[in-house]
Amino acid sequence: MPTYSALTTLPGEEAAQSLAAAMERMDPEPTGVGVFEIEDGSGLWEVGGYFLEPPDGVMLEVLATAFGARPFALSELPEIDWVAKVRRELAPVEAGRFFVYGSHDADKVPQGRVALQIEATVAFGTGHHGTTLGCLLAFDRLLTEGWRPAKVADIGCGTAVLAMAAAATLPGALVIASDIDRVAVDVAEANVAINGLEGRVECLEAAGLDHARIVAAGPYDLIFANILKGPLIELAPGIATQLAAGGRAILSGLLAVQADSVKAAYETAGLCLQSRDDLGEWSVLVLRKP
Repeated sequence: MPTYSALTTLPGEEAAQSLAAAMERMDPEPTGVGVFEIEDGSGLWEVGGYFLEPPDGVMLEVLATAFGARPFALSELPEIDWVAKVRRELAPVEAGRFFVYGSHDADKVPQGRVALQIEATVAFGTGHHGTTLGCLLAFDRLLTEGWRPAKVADIGCGTAVLAMAAAATLPGALVIASDIDRVAVDVAEANVAINGLEGRVECLEAAGLDHARIVAAGPYDLIFANILKGPLIELAPGIATQLAAGGRAILSGLLAVQADSVKAAYETAGLCLQSRDDLGEWSVLVLRKP
């Protein structure tokens, strides 16, 4: 069965979210609608809908005009076995002591590594993206320096690969993983089980730090936040508050050109930069609370 996509861009998150909400009410209705910031400093947002039958082109034209968006680009997507494609293209990732792999590469796990299995049905947070890889490398470096945090939070956890890395190397630590997306939380719980870490990583549905359990369990020695520039800046005061003295925040999901503005927000909140690593166009920041 073919899938049809309708994609457009427009300025501003509020308008993009409103357009997405209007698309949800279309007939035929989309199977899903996504809203993403285009991280090139333009201030534009992409809104995309996916349909199992051709969408109403006239209605899309009306919606684009009403919300100040560019005309929708309509496409019929080829039928692809995405799981097989991901399995072919996502080779195992090595990040210091960590080895991230899919079940199809279980025979490639080397001796003496901290192996983390991420199923190939989900492509976000697999370790292949520069942001996740950078976070793992930064965490590995802190471990090599002898640092052992006792409480860890992974905010916007996706597959929970970062939370699992913490649980696998810090046997006595409290580890909480949260995501705003219920599907991501379900994926995180499945990966935790696959890796034999049940009872070691607590997975929660939460917007940022806005969950009673997250607040009650704090302060944290380590907070991962691999999200986007906007939410990272918004979360700066909360993350700073939830860090214990001497605690670190490992931040990514930001382009190298965005790193200075994110760093400034966290310095304003009372943290100091410990390190910055650029992997291609992406940056990873490690900040410390005095």
